[in-house]
Formats: sequence, C-alpha cells, structure tokens
Amino acid sequence: MKVLFVDIDTLRPDHMGCYGYTRNTTPNLDKVAAEGVRFTNYYCSDAPCLPSRAALISGRFGIHTGAVGHGGTAADKRYVGEGRQFRDWTDENNFNNLFRKAGMYTASISPFAERHNSWWFNAGFNEIHNFGKGGGERGDEVLPIALDWIDRNADRENWFLHMHLWDPHTPYRVPLEYGNPFENEPLQNWITEDVFKLHLQHTGPHCINEISMYDDKENDSFPRQPGKVTEYSGLKKLFDGYDTGIHYADYIVGQIFDALRTKGIYEDVAIIVTSDHGENFGELGIYAEHATADHGTCHIPMLIKWPGCKPGHVDGGLHYNLDIVPTISDLLNVLQAESPGKHNEGQWDGLSFAKTITDCAEEGRDYLVISQMAHVCQRSARFADASGDWLYMRTYHDGYHLFDKEMLYNLRTDVYEEHDIKDQYPEICAKGAKIILDWHDEMMACSASQIDPLWTVMAEGGPYHTWNALPNYLDRLEATGRSEGAQKLREKYKV
Repeated sequence: MKVLFVDIDTLRPDHMGCYGYTRNTTPNLDKVAAEGVRFTNYYCSDAPCLPSRAALISGRFGIHTGAVGHGGTAADKRYVGEGRQFRDWTDENNFNNLFRKAGMYTASISPFAERHNSWWFNAGFNEIHNFGKGGGERGDEVLPIALDWIDRNADRENWFLHMHLWDPHTPYRVPLEYGNPFENEPLQNWITEDVFKLHLQHTGPHCINEISMYDDKENDSFPRQPGKVTEYSGLKKLFDGYDTGIHYADYIVGQIFDALRTKGIYEDVAIIVTSDHGENFGELGIYAEHATADHGTCHIPMLIKWPGCKPGHVDGGLHYNLDIVPTISDLLNVLQAESPGKHNEGQWDGLSFAKTITDCAEEGRDYLVISQMAHVCQRSARFADASGDWLYMRTYHDGYHLFDKEMLYNLRTDVYEEHDIKDQYPEICAKGAKIILDWHDEMMACSASQIDPLWTVMAEGGPYHTWNALPNYLDRLEATGRSEGAQKLREKYKV
C-alpha cells in the first residue's frame, strides 16, 4: 500500500473550495475531497503548531503529553520516567510507526522537528528530509525533494510519505512572479466597515494594528505581508496574501499528484490532507495568527481518499486530530500494545472513525475540549444541541486581549464569533463549564504525573508569546490612540 500524507500548515477549511469558499483556492485538493471523505467538524485538540502535532503524532491530549506551549517546560513532551524501558513506549506506538509496523517504508519532508526542537516528531520515519529553514521554506523548495523521492520510490510496493508545506503560514512568502490569482476578485469576507472600525481599537498582539505581533514592522523580503491595516480597503492585501499562499500550496500538491499519475500509481495511492491548525482572520479581533482556543484557530480540514471509501462522502461528526491514530491503527490492522506505565499512561486518547471511511458510519464524539496555551491560556468546549452549535470558552490568561473569563458563541448563527451571548444563555455556559470540568477530571485520573500543564504554563510566566512583552506594548498602545486599553491592561496585570 502507498500513502501520501499532505500536511499544509495554517490551513482554514473555509478558505478551501471543497468547504464552500467562493475563491478557487484549492482545485487540486477539491478533487481529493470528491474522490474521498471530507470531514466538516474536525479540530485540533491542542493549538497551535507544536501542541497540535504532539497530539496528532501521539494520539494523546496535551494534558497527557505535557507539550502544550511554545516555550518553557510545557514545550517539551514529558519524560516517561521510571517506567521507561529500552525505548520510549509512546514513540514506538506513534502515528508514523503505525505505517512502518504495517510494512511500509516511511519518509518525511519537513523541518518541524528542528523548528520546535521536537525530535519525537521524527520517531518512526526511515528517511527524513529537512530543508533547513525551520519553517521558512517555500513550496518550490519542497517540490524538487518530493518529486525526486516519488521518482525513486514509485515502484516500491509499500510506502508512507509525509510532505509538509508552509506557504499559508505567515510571513506570506509566495514568490512575486507567481502573481496574485485573486487580484481582480473582490474581498470575500464577513468583516464590514463597522466591524473593521471596532477592530482598529482592539487591544492585543496580532490585532489589525500589529499584525507582526506587538508592532507593525514589515520585512522587504516578504512584500505580501503587511505590518498593519489602517484602511478598510487594505484588508484585501492581507486576505489575498493568505489565499495566495493556499493557492500556491495547492499548486505544489497538484504537481505531486501529476507525478503520481505519470508513474501510473495515483489511483493506488491513499491520500490524507490536513493541517495543524487554522487561523484567526478577524475572529476575536485577531488577524493572521493561530492564537486562541476557538473555531477559527482549531477547526481544521481533513480529507481522506482511502481504498474502499465512498467518493464524495461528507461526515459532520465531531472529531479531534488525535483520533487519526487509532483510525489508522484500525485501517491497517496494527494494534497498540498495552502501556507498561502507571494508570495505563500512554494509551491513545483518540477514538477511531475508521468505519466512517469504510462504511460511512457516524462515529463523531458528543463534545470536544480544545486548548491553547502558547498565545493565551484557554480551554473551550465545542458541543451541539437543538438550539445551537456551541463554543464555550474559558480564559485563564488573555494574552493581553482583555477577554472575559467566560465567552459563549453559537457557531450555527455566528461562525465568526462576533456576539458573546453568555449573559443570555447561562444554562449553556453551565453545560460548557461542566464538560470542561468532567473532561479534566477524566484526563487527570489516567495521568501518572497528576500535573495539568496549563498551570505549569501559568506558573512559568504565562503563555510564551506574552513573555516580557507588556511594558513596550503598553507604550505602543498609548502612542497609537488606545490609552483606554492600556489602562485596562495596567489594572488587570498590576503594572
């Protein structure tokens, strides 16, 4: 069997044609959706980059792996500890190793392990290609490596290839000679001029005044990436930059597909397409960053073309990215060995949805708990009932955005999270809070460490992307006419 895993960084589903986007950003990926199964309620359990891939690879929540942030001790996976044997049992049973245990030669084209010093990501690969730019790669730099690999391995009977593309991730790096496929298309978004005016007063990193995080600096090497947007018309450049990155990644993937067709093996190759996280594009006043535990950041695409699947099937069940591990285990008939650790520590948290792929069965979860601890500290409950598709958010550190402790959004009528309706639905808030509390108790009961890494992050100074940033940012807020926000931050953080 041959499997191609297409890992496109920072890809929002609603900016893909197969998920309903009006711009033609993903013609090649749309064909995969037509040939396979498309999942519409697929979320990363832990955002952003490092925590998401830790969950994906391990099949376990960040509360169990300990890898939930981008700095401090909570940016590392926990050691197995005294129960560790000759090899790390969790790495031996990870996503990549499932394919190798099924008899496949495994390879990865990705700098991720080096970008985040997360070397566990490479466990299970026979062959690794790291271009060496730590995520600064463009698709045209990845493509030759992928084409060469396919040329050399097309006749191999069994293989698994992981290919990682970064083009939708900031800074927008698509070469200028590629042009702007959307230059003559109007801006396609939900942000009205009135909403934009509100966002101009927003406090917090990666807002429309500080797209670069805490300032509006621009880099001449990345002319598609603005440092700020002060006029409504300027939003088009920002959205075009992101959509062009998606279009370019799709163009690169299309050439990979063409190579498979030329070799006469495309029909025989199983294809999985997903991302590590989405992107805030106005949600909660944040732009061009994956900064929250919400729908914009945590909702990700999942397309699977697999032998025997029903072409064009759409599944609306709730799933985590970590559910792919037991799913592949079932599809390949590779079982996970029992954990030798305490409390069965290391067993997968994921639930298989293999029968969704093979039999169109409904195997979605009743609810999800999604987390973010790199830009903010938040946990959110995603669930549905007859009255709405709910996103209940609890904030422990607001990342200097002045978020309320609790927020509630009905994604059925407010997918871009414009209207916090917690005061109108206290019973829904109570349900969301109970979901998070019960989930937390369940997770801690099967955790050998008995430590919630959320509180590790808080004890070490808060989310990594807030470290030592507030004093200078307060000065910037004052200098750019947002003294009211600066004063609220001073009061809240006692500075």
